[in-house]
Amino acid sequence: MIKSVNRTTLNVAALLLALILVYTGLMAKDRITWLMEVVPVMIVVPLLLATWRRYPLTALLYGLIFFHAIILMVGGMYTYAKVPIGFDVQQLFGLSRNPYDKLGHFFQGLVPALAAREILLRGRYVRGGKMLDFIVCCIALAISATYELVEWWAALSMGQGADEFLGTQGDPWDTQSDMFCALLGSLTTVLVLGRWHKRLLPS
Repeated sequence: MIKSVNRTTLNVAALLLALILVYTGLMAKDRITWLMEVVPVMIVVPLLLATWRRYPLTALLYGLIFFHAIILMVGGMYTYAKVPIGFDVQQLFGLSRNPYDKLGHFFQGLVPALAAREILLRGRYVRGGKMLDFIVCCIALAISATYELVEWWAALSMGQGADEFLGTQGDPWDTQSDMFCALLGSLTTVLVLGRWHKRLLPS
């Protein structure tokens, strides 16, 4: 039997995310940017609530989705280039830019890779091993690339108004480094979380 969370825990987590969503929306520096950043949260959380009974996920995946949602909402509230904790990290390590958006892209690789791994194993589409690792990394990179295409579309349609959403901070290699962070996230799923995740799934 899959080691998931009970309905009460899921409801409490969803309520906390809803409260954070409202707060970040009210405090957002730029409402359009905030909305564009939190749309995935608005879609995924109701979907998880609706599918919990017939297709519960592992507790590990629910937990990481929870933290990823918070990262997205905080990034939307301040805009990624201006998140205060990012400035602290920038100063601590002597970086040239606020790195908070890289945390978001790391989770953009880690969480989809874990979700893909769970679906592929539970559906017995792939038995496991190196091919499974390769496929989940490819799926995570495909999702990351799709998000970069969305950013490109935003830049074309909104012009200078998309600067806060893009958060490139003048970095000409922002797209490539975003995808690299997503790759690191997916590799973390494969190399660090893989065994833990396997223990949560039915044998």
